[in-house]
Amino acid sequence: MLIAVFLFAACNTKANGDKEKDGSFDDGLNYSVLMAKTVIDDYPDLWSIEGREEPKWTYTFGLISMAMLEVYEKTNDETFLNYAKYYANSLIEEDGTIKTYKQSDYNIDKLNSGKFLFDLYDITGEEKYKVAIETLRKQLDNHPRTEIGGFWHKKRYPHQMWLDGVYMGAPFYARYAVENNEPESLDEIAEWLINVEKVTRDEQTGLLYHGWDESRDQKWADNETGCSPHFWGRGMGWYAMALVDVLDYFPEDHEKYQSIVDIVNRLASAIVKYQHEEKGVWYQVVDQGEREGNYLEGSASSMFAYFLLKAVNNGYLPKDQYQDHAVKAYRGTIKHLIEIDPDSSLTITPVCAVAGLGGDPYRDASYDYYINEEKRDNDPKAVGPFILAGLEYEKLK
Repeated sequence: MLIAVFLFAACNTKANGDKEKDGSFDDGLNYSVLMAKTVIDDYPDLWSIEGREEPKWTYTFGLISMAMLEVYEKTNDETFLNYAKYYANSLIEEDGTIKTYKQSDYNIDKLNSGKFLFDLYDITGEEKYKVAIETLRKQLDNHPRTEIGGFWHKKRYPHQMWLDGVYMGAPFYARYAVENNEPESLDEIAEWLINVEKVTRDEQTGLLYHGWDESRDQKWADNETGCSPHFWGRGMGWYAMALVDVLDYFPEDHEKYQSIVDIVNRLASAIVKYQHEEKGVWYQVVDQGEREGNYLEGSASSMFAYFLLKAVNNGYLPKDQYQDHAVKAYRGTIKHLIEIDPDSSLTITPVCAVAGLGGDPYRDASYDYYINEEKRDNDPKAVGPFILAGLEYEKLK
């Protein structure tokens, strides 16, 4: 398997030449496949996309692996399957033990990589993937929860729910619940989604604040609302993707199904108001437009494109109101945030490398904090959603 991956990379070495954003979109190109091939060419070891020398069980690599399996499903090209398997097998022992994973951390991020294991198990029948899924599911039995309902982001971030965390945990939990007949778990997931919107949604703009501290202890938390002070694009992007992915598993007759669809509609209505009129993409701090230091950002734009495209394709959003926004978002990302090499490999840029709340050194969630965080080309938090958005776009043809 490893040899096959390296052979693929060797046969697809990038040609020399300067990258450029040419501002064009070619509907004859399959950009999702081109991006997936770019990742495999440039990063034969997936973890090297973040500059790591050793594999680690983390949400970003799970996101890329899931996207690769989606491309495999579309193309039937086992190169993409093998790439995802190579990452899984670098960390999952034959007895199902997940190297570098520690349940006692109660880190909701760690569940995201469990999603692609469902498909790997279905494809291969290898028991170790099922054991790993069960290990991750057990984390939720004792994962700390807020008093109103919803999981803490991490044990070391007590009483806090972040938008990011909903994507990390809810789709994994929902698929497990459906495949293992846990209707009560779907109820808990719905409560989580609904409560996060309830406590983070700004009534005036409809946008969602990045985080919420039930205790109001954090310096970034508003004393009255508990919310952080800004609308971070990728934070809302994570939550948006969680909504449409969770709905893959919710039966339409579930009592909270329509409540989740209603959240999809409220969030879509809010974000399209801040979509760049000409370019179709979004700023790092969504509502701050062209304020000094702000920039059009690759991960949020890819996530919102995916969210809108999937919501339109699946009928959660009215096609006549949102398809144009969805198409504009996807094409705009390619035109204005993608650099194209002569060999058709792709680079999405700029992408915020990381952003969080609290911690050490302390992240205060200020405007200056968000705009000054490191930027990184082809960060997996943009690459994965971009691939998924492309697959949804292809369904429109």
